[in-house]
Amino acid sequence: MLRNKLVGMGVALITPFKKDGSIDFDALGKLVDYQIDNNTDYLVVCGTTSEYPTLTQEEREQITRFVVAKNNGRIPIVVGIGGHNTERVKNRIASYDYTGIDAVLSVVPYYNKPSQEGLYQHFKALATATEMPIILYNVPSRTGTNLAANTTLRLAHEFGNIVAVKEASGNFRQIDEIIKNKPQNFMVISGDDGITFPLITLGAVGVISVIGNAFPKEFSRMVRMALRGDLVGAREIHYRFTELMELLFVDGNPAGVKSALAEMGLIENVLRLPLVPTTIATKEKISKIMKDIKLISQ
Repeated sequence: MLRNKLVGMGVALITPFKKDGSIDFDALGKLVDYQIDNNTDYLVVCGTTSEYPTLTQEEREQITRFVVAKNNGRIPIVVGIGGHNTERVKNRIASYDYTGIDAVLSVVPYYNKPSQEGLYQHFKALATATEMPIILYNVPSRTGTNLAANTTLRLAHEFGNIVAVKEASGNFRQIDEIIKNKPQNFMVISGDDGITFPLITLGAVGVISVIGNAFPKEFSRMVRMALRGDLVGAREIHYRFTELMELLFVDGNPAGVKSALAEMGLIENVLRLPLVPTTIATKEKISKIMKDIKLISQ
């Protein structure tokens, strides 16, 4: 059952690059194993954290197929397919090779700022183009447009293959309204590490995480504890990570988490322009907090 596959901590995989800017597939393979070996529940490929806008279409396909092959069916995989041209996104979703893929994550159209009716019609077009499960992705800080609760609920009630929303609006009233009025099997997934704990207490089923790239074991433990009602234990882990979660986004995503992964020796600290690595000051702060977290975890 798909619902069980998307409960817990999904990780929005970064794309590791070599110093010359090419994709480091050796590092990517190690990251996939690192996630699976440390209790990540599912992987999200070609999402925002992958530096998706700077990847060519060929690179996106290469990354997806590589991760599918490396995963070899061990945990579920969600692929990001979105954009602001409805016809183009619809055609890609309709013709995509879903071998090894369990669901699609599709972001709210960005830049052209559609109305709520436009958003409804966009996702209706996607839902009717495929039988694959679709996760709506609402991140107004990036897209410039908020997917309102009534639009999310309208889509959730009308289309059986729209199965979840990744909510990164930070609007608790909006998210609470969705959780309260959604169909029984529709899932609300946190799109923000920092508010995952409180959202689970409201009824969210987990998170698609950035920090999980570096700390899958620790953060997935927090998510699982919260889901089973151990709120005291989950809150303790939540507070342990709050400062780091803020630092990871100070200089943009995925600059922060790439700094952490480089500190761990898992990747080169390379991003593609217009993104650049964190400042030295941020890097030093991240390094110090990571050492403190490691000491606490031992």
